[in-house]
Amino acid sequence: MDTMLLRLLVSAIVVSLLIFIILLIKKLLNNHMTVKAHYHIWFFLCIPIFTAFLPWNYFRFGEEIRYLKSFLFFHREAPLSSERINGVGASPAPNSDIIHDFTVSVNKEAPEFVYQTIFTVWVIGVVLSIGAAVYSNYQINQIKKSAVAVHNQKLNKLLEECKEIVGVKRNIKLRETALISSPITFGIFQAFIFLPSKTTETFSLNELKHVFLHELYHQKSKDLFVNYVMWLFHIIYWFNPVIWYALKRIRMDRELACDASVLNLLDESGYIEYGYTIIRFADKKHDRPLDQFAPGIGGTKKEIKQRIQCIASYSGDSLLLKWKSMAICAVLGMVVLFLAPITTVIASKDDVYHFTGKNVVNEDLSSYFKGYKGSFVLYNPSKNQYLIYNRELSEQRISPNSTYKIYSALFAMESNVISQNNNSKVWDGKINPFPEWNQNQNLATALSHSVNWYFQKTDREVGRKQLQNYFQKIKYGNEDLSGDLDSYWMESSLKISPIEQAQLLYQFDENQWGFNVENINAVKKAILIDGQKNGKLYGKTGTGKINGKDVNGWFIGFVEKGDERYYFAVNIQNKNGQAQGSKAAEIARQILHDEKIY
Repeated sequence: MDTMLLRLLVSAIVVSLLIFIILLIKKLLNNHMTVKAHYHIWFFLCIPIFTAFLPWNYFRFGEEIRYLKSFLFFHREAPLSSERINGVGASPAPNSDIIHDFTVSVNKEAPEFVYQTIFTVWVIGVVLSIGAAVYSNYQINQIKKSAVAVHNQKLNKLLEECKEIVGVKRNIKLRETALISSPITFGIFQAFIFLPSKTTETFSLNELKHVFLHELYHQKSKDLFVNYVMWLFHIIYWFNPVIWYALKRIRMDRELACDASVLNLLDESGYIEYGYTIIRFADKKHDRPLDQFAPGIGGTKKEIKQRIQCIASYSGDSLLLKWKSMAICAVLGMVVLFLAPITTVIASKDDVYHFTGKNVVNEDLSSYFKGYKGSFVLYNPSKNQYLIYNRELSEQRISPNSTYKIYSALFAMESNVISQNNNSKVWDGKINPFPEWNQNQNLATALSHSVNWYFQKTDREVGRKQLQNYFQKIKYGNEDLSGDLDSYWMESSLKISPIEQAQLLYQFDENQWGFNVENINAVKKAILIDGQKNGKLYGKTGTGKINGKDVNGWFIGFVEKGDERYYFAVNIQNKNGQAQGSKAAEIARQILHDEKIY
């Protein structure tokens, strides 16, 4: 939930910044832009707004987005101290001891109830905004029901002539109703122009011609569709006063652009008549919500005054002015291209792995996961077959916690930070929460006791850039190391799905990455848990503790059984704090036993 709120907040900030830029451009370059450009320049707002919510995971922009994240991402979580997660056997001989969890909490800056409260308030605002939109459409439907067809032949003929002048070919129905005091147009699929009752008695045909030209240009410019898009922005960002102001300015610029389009069809003497026609409708339309869905020729006195001033100073658009407008829009476009990736970074949904495997057996293993949200993935390479329980959760990327140390150890060896014969690290004397940590460590003991400081040291010696290269080489989950270098794997930026865990273990065991075979074997030896006559069990657990609660438990590994290999991953989640890696290991071993694998 906090991710969604962050995405919403960042997109709102970026859009607000763009609004200020647009307003500044309009003020400083007012005389260098056409009236239509003043309106169309607002369309750039759509880009950063939509990029915040597009499904970027379906596009092949992973590398670029990960780079931007590492450059732009600001950290939301910070560990209280080092974490001890699980203790699997890492000695040269198999370790059949019971797997234990020693976890240290990772602190989130805001408790979950804060996000829930904020989210609830936002939803209430969205519901109220939707209610206002529904009411406005209800008003329009009432107008449609009360309206009667206009049978005046002169008026209908005038409408057809105006359609030809403007270039509108779609069928537009002319109606009269007593529920409005100013002409409006409405309808995306079926277009209507509504006139106040007795319009033909109070307005001349020439004035009505101006009305028709104005309303038809709204139809031609797709302003009614733009209205709905504006309302969508209003609903999503109801909390942002900057967007409220921008929407108000957009509606005003829309009317000015429409007026300019009409004036372009008239001679100079027609400018005055058109202006007088607009003045007659000043302040006659008081229903602003209705105006947001059904634009018309009328408006408030303040709006009419501004429009009359623009009509009085209208002189047509020169070729130079049009070129200036295009140049300004082009420059703004480049600014938007710079701003859009910021929302793209937040919007990129790399928290889901879209598995496309065909040979999948979905099995109901819910009886093993009572009290937990859980998933189980088993890959059998000899059959190229997956057994999956809970497909949705198996594709969900979450923090790997200490399971990442399998690869951290491998990367350290590949970088020559440690080696098979020289992998000791000296304890700095700092007292840690667990006695096992308060001593010098080597690779075997560090993996056995899951010693955080050991892997934090090796990660720092390898360096963020080289680590990033390694994670990208093996395609580890979302490959996001933008979190703190000492904790990116602890409920932070790095995330991976259970399916990917099983796939990586297969690639690791087969050394499909072309690493040093001796390094692969050294790490495998360190994660050997148990050996029996019918096979060997390798694995690593991990537990994620947030605000004092164990919320994320992992057990990943593989079984060697003669010539057969089975690669598995179990994940359990529980907000009540009962999801430990040791429990995930217990579940995994029971499933493996019942499946007659180990």
